[in-house]
Amino acid sequence: MVIHGAVIIEQGVTFAIISVKPVITQYTARMMAFRQEISPFFPNMPIILMSQDHSGRPHYFGRKDIVEFLKSVSLQQIPWKKYHIY
Repeated sequence: MVIHGAVIIEQGVTFAIISVKPVITQYTARMMAFRQEISPFFPNMPIILMSQDHSGRPHYFGRKDIVEFLKSVSLQQIPWKKYHIY
C-alpha cells in the first residue's frame, strides 16, 4: 500500500498526518480501523487523518490540539511524501 503523509515535529510534538479519501473519514469505525492498520508504521505518534471536500478544502481528524494547529497551515506547507507500507 502507498500512502501520502508527513511526519511533523511542532512545539516538541511529533505526529503523522495521512491523506485519505473522504470515504475513510465519513465513519468513525473506518477511521479507527485505518489508524490501527497504519499505527505500527508511525509508532508512538498521534495520527491525524486528512481528507479533502469537493472544493479541495482539507478536513482534519484526530487529536484536537493538533487539528487546531493544522487549520492554520496550508497544504503546500506540509512536507508530503509517499510511504510504501507492506
